[in-house]
Amino acid sequence: MTLPQVLGLLEEHNPSIANANARQDLAQAALVTSRAYPNPELEVGGGTSTGIGQGALSGSNQQIFISQPLDFPFVREARRMVAEAGITSADEANRHVWLTVRSQVRLAFYEILRRQEVLQISKDNELLLTQIRDKIKLKVEEGESPRYEQVKSEAESLNALKLRESAETQVDDAKSALRMMFGSGLPLQYETSGALPAPLVSLPTLASLREEVLDRQPILQQVRAEVQKAQANVKFQENLRYPQPTLKAGAEQDPGLKQWRVNLVIPLPVWNQRQGPIGEAAAQLRQSEALANQQEFTVIRELENAYNRYRIASRQVETFDAGLLKEAETVLKVAEAAYRFGERGILDYLDAQRTYRSVRTDYLNAQFDRQAARIDLDRLRATDLENL
Repeated sequence: MTLPQVLGLLEEHNPSIANANARQDLAQAALVTSRAYPNPELEVGGGTSTGIGQGALSGSNQQIFISQPLDFPFVREARRMVAEAGITSADEANRHVWLTVRSQVRLAFYEILRRQEVLQISKDNELLLTQIRDKIKLKVEEGESPRYEQVKSEAESLNALKLRESAETQVDDAKSALRMMFGSGLPLQYETSGALPAPLVSLPTLASLREEVLDRQPILQQVRAEVQKAQANVKFQENLRYPQPTLKAGAEQDPGLKQWRVNLVIPLPVWNQRQGPIGEAAAQLRQSEALANQQEFTVIRELENAYNRYRIASRQVETFDAGLLKEAETVLKVAEAAYRFGERGILDYLDAQRTYRSVRTDYLNAQFDRQAARIDLDRLRATDLENL
């Protein structure tokens, strides 16, 4: 599977995205609720009347009333603003989840590629040490090399076998980590193919990145929408202090009497003037503002960390490309030739081989560390939003 194929499975199989989509649906439903008018109430009753006194009539009686709670326009407007801010928050949260999950998938996919490259290095190392062991064994049997060289070569060969088996396990672990994000969307056994993309042509300045992140990062837009939602909720709770009247109209019929009535029911805010809900809303507003400020600090700190990691890894890669990797390979060839002609011992040869393997591994890690830092930069800059 390639990276685009894996990313194509996110919409259907990733639970975090499913949860974010459900949150958007919830916010849309809340907007519908905020726009709804209160339902009228129908009251129907009946019974019997018994006359008391001279001329009083007896018989059945009936009554029917309909009540309609009245919704003030300024209350409806405040309630609608709360719901619309909730939609904005849910939309930005959805974008944040998309960015985060896509970054996690990319990191997990490239981690598989890294582990596969380490496995290949381990296989090459094992093959080389096995060949060295067999040659030394033959030389020892013919009396051309001392016994300790065979012991040393066998120990190095066994260590190479252990490193190769460990690398195979790490590849399986990396595949399991990626599969965990998709559940049954990925089979138990699968193969990945791909390569690291080209590095950034030029890295923007930290100041320009900081402005871009503060302007585009969805998590910041989300917490700002939460602040707007809290502000609207404060206004909504304050508007609810005004009594919400209920208009009631109906008719009553008694024996010999028929009445039509129109009533206006107004609750009196004597004991409860909504000090509690208003205070809770104000506290939630202060909390939202504090969380928004804290989130800005957190995002900027992540940006600075990713920026520095990218620069450090890039310098490391440039050092290897400038000749360090080639020099390690040359040293290994020289040590091999010197050992073959008897100018150096087996220990020098094995040491050069270990150095070359270590340099190859460090070069590989530097490349993937740079890519990991770039993925974090892309996530913070929200560059993937254009592809969603």
